[in-house]
Amino acid sequence: MTKPSTRLQSLQNEILEHIARGEPLAACMQRLCLRAEAAAPGCVCSVVTVDNDGLLRPLASPSLPASYAAAIDGIAVGPRVGSCGTAIYRGEPVEVVDIATDPLWEGLTELVLPLGLRASWSMPIKARDGRVVGAFAFYYRNLGRPRAIERRIVATCVHLCAIAIEHEEVRARNYRLAYFDTLTKLPNRTRFSDAITAMCANPAGRLGLMLIDIDNLKAINDTLGHAAGDALIAEIGARLSRELEGCLACRIGGDEFAVLVPSCDCAGRMRALATAVLAAMPPPVEHDGQSIVPSVTIGGVIADVAGTDSDTLRQNADLALYHAKETRRGGYVRFRHSLRSAMMRRIRIRRQVEDALGDERIIPYYQPIVRLDSGEIVGLEALARMRLGDSRIVTAGEFHEALLDPKVAYRATSRMLAAIVADMAEWQAAGLQFQHVALNVTAADFRKGDLFSRIVRTFDKAGVPLRHLVVEITEQVFMGGLRDGVARTMEAMRAHGISVALDDFGTGFASLTHLLDFPIDIIKIDRSFVGAIDSGARSGVIVESLQAMAKRLGMKIIAEGIETEGQASRLYEMGCSLGQGFLYSPPVPAPVVRELLQRFGPQGPTASLANSGKVANAA
Repeated sequence: MTKPSTRLQSLQNEILEHIARGEPLAACMQRLCLRAEAAAPGCVCSVVTVDNDGLLRPLASPSLPASYAAAIDGIAVGPRVGSCGTAIYRGEPVEVVDIATDPLWEGLTELVLPLGLRASWSMPIKARDGRVVGAFAFYYRNLGRPRAIERRIVATCVHLCAIAIEHEEVRARNYRLAYFDTLTKLPNRTRFSDAITAMCANPAGRLGLMLIDIDNLKAINDTLGHAAGDALIAEIGARLSRELEGCLACRIGGDEFAVLVPSCDCAGRMRALATAVLAAMPPPVEHDGQSIVPSVTIGGVIADVAGTDSDTLRQNADLALYHAKETRRGGYVRFRHSLRSAMMRRIRIRRQVEDALGDERIIPYYQPIVRLDSGEIVGLEALARMRLGDSRIVTAGEFHEALLDPKVAYRATSRMLAAIVADMAEWQAAGLQFQHVALNVTAADFRKGDLFSRIVRTFDKAGVPLRHLVVEITEQVFMGGLRDGVARTMEAMRAHGISVALDDFGTGFASLTHLLDFPIDIIKIDRSFVGAIDSGARSGVIVESLQAMAKRLGMKIIAEGIETEGQASRLYEMGCSLGQGFLYSPPVPAPVVRELLQRFGPQGPTASLANSGKVANAA
């Protein structure tokens, strides 16, 4: 007859071998219970674990009906929760000689008495760090206490349970580290790559892919700190999980998420999901006293799984996202084949501009801003031009797409700033009088967070007073999610004598609100209103209203795009005193500006610039 010690050693070796081979925890515990029951005839075994919320989770009970496991699943451990729940709560063994009368089983006897079980003994399972991770139980069909051999069996089984559960914890932790993002708890890039490859290998149905990019994350990290950025990422991840039920949402980069939409049969479903995500973003994220309004941009693609490889699917979604960031930041764009050719064109133009920036072939042309009553030049607007290899000059409209790239836009502003300050220093040294030069800046300049310091450094180095600069911004800068940062930068500039102008006024969505929320000195009426001033009464009413409003707010008005004497006269009658346009001069290079300032600057003759043919000939 085999000795008990030999049987226990055999049981232990067998279970350890299955643990080492990586057998699933539940199967391993089922095997353990069956071997223990064979070693202790008449006993019924069970193993339960406890989750992070203190709730029982059945793991193995091969000789008990499935209804028993279902009944105890989710019961909270406590001082009087049967044998296992109490043993886990106390962290010590619990022996119940008579389940029917023991107060520990009060309210729970109907779970075990109908099964013919009369007594129980539960041992807590403890990890090496002392945590109670579960309980191992023997149930008896007769009243009484466990025998010595049964105590030895249970001691061995509890030890094996602890090893198996800790091994499973390590395996689960390693799996989470390998396949899940620690910050958002979402699947990571590796898990996403495996999933998209597997879905593309399935020849049935259509698959949707959305790429979601967090807007302005770098600016938030730079201005509020990486802890604020992490809080934003975590909250956006949580909102994606809530809104994208039935989809696989993954974090695949620092500021980028990917969402796989299986069985995506129509563009409408993708659009509805994207709309839901965008609608979930506006509630602010509060962090360390700061309020951050999340914003994301989404690119999506739908493809027949058959014949589609994962690389092509991801490239197409990337193209859609890139296009969305350039043309519809904070919105959603779905991939169409026309995007590929459009993107190739933008990439070509961007390379041309990057080369021109490296060669200092991005140069300023200047359009005079004049008094409508006298034609006297009171200021200049600097406009970017690109000189090609054959010396031909092209306008910003021909390379505007390249400036949608934040890095290119930032470099272009730096180049323009250096060039106009050099020109201003030259005019100043020559004794020419000029009031200001206006420079357009972009949202990219504000995201970087160093616009004001760049301006100060450049002007100080050249010895040009800051009062000669006007910074022009469009309403899109306000809409970029950095309202507080933009406002602070504008206030700092104004405090040092730099004026701020709102360009293209009237073409956005909330310009009147922005006049109240942001520090503005100058309003530039968009050329669309000026062009229609002769033909439409509505344009005239709008211009007159803007003029009256600006006057009461202490702001100046400049009308853009004046092309005829009639427009100039009509504007002047409405009370507008400043304007610019081809009636006075097209944008011209710096050498021509020098001559214009000599003739029509603040100390020049009173002859009207509009009546001089010199500018047209020189340009």
